[in-house]
Amino acid sequence: MVTCYLKYVIDPYKAAEFERYSKMWIPLVQRFGGQHHGYFLPSEGANNIAIALFTFESLAAYEKYREASFQDSDCQAAFKYAEETRCVLSCERSFMRPVFE
Repeated sequence: MVTCYLKYVIDPYKAAEFERYSKMWIPLVQRFGGQHHGYFLPSEGANNIAIALFTFESLAAYEKYREASFQDSDCQAAFKYAEETRCVLSCERSFMRPVFE
């Protein structure tokens, strides 16, 4: 199991656009076999940092999703929306593995 941690730097004046973008991706990740844990938008503190967390059964499953997302019309529409609105300034991706009792 691998959890993708996405840290976004967003335009704080386009938080509503970023929220719409976020809501586009949740069902898409799930459609491709991932479990989405949600987006976390600024509330207190920094007004330009947002986080997303989602899990796939393996890094290979995540890579399969990434490849498929470049061919999927709904994913392409989400990418295009972010590009057109410029709500995302940058993002960094890390992969984590959970530790349970």
